[in-house]
Amino acid sequence: MRPSHRRHWRVVALTLLLAFAAQAGAANREVLDLDGRSVDPLQQPAAKAAVLVFQRTDCPISNRYAPEIERLDRKFSARGISFWLIYPDGKQAVAAIRQHLKDYRYHVAALRDPGHVLVRRAKVQVTPEVAVFVAERGEMQLIYHGRIDDRYVAFGKERPAPTTHDLEQVLTNVADGRIMKPMSTPSVGCYISDLQ
Repeated sequence: MRPSHRRHWRVVALTLLLAFAAQAGAANREVLDLDGRSVDPLQQPAAKAAVLVFQRTDCPISNRYAPEIERLDRKFSARGISFWLIYPDGKQAVAAIRQHLKDYRYHVAALRDPGHVLVRRAKVQVTPEVAVFVAERGEMQLIYHGRIDDRYVAFGKERPAPTTHDLEQVLTNVADGRIMKPMSTPSVGCYISDLQ
């Protein structure tokens, strides 16, 4: 092969490699549904609020909250509040997420956040941790991030039943139209930073 042809193929190969890398980088900056489509759960004109529930399939604390998340979704979805399960582990296979949804009888929509776009925007650090965004002046504003309730005092230490239902109280205030100042509560769970 002549040197000019070798250079040409090197340029073609480099161009394809750069295009593939750019596409992969763009995918890491996107939030995806389980079919690989880009979705922004915070761009829903009809929603009064959006609740992002950060999940890991391998976190026992997250898994214990499945019935509570389903209960809250049923209670508040009719009042204009949408729920989303957010899986921040970029290495998690879609098939494993689908199995997780089936095993824990989730009916809430699931999204993947491999580039931690929503993790950063929601200011969360562990699973299960929730973030509540409300529509204000045409934009979704973070008004709450933290625990679902106070069942877990520390990792491995839990109460028989929660005494404070933080997320439910926030959502009741939102649904009733009460103005809330942004707030947060400490969460106990599996660290999202372990996934990087």
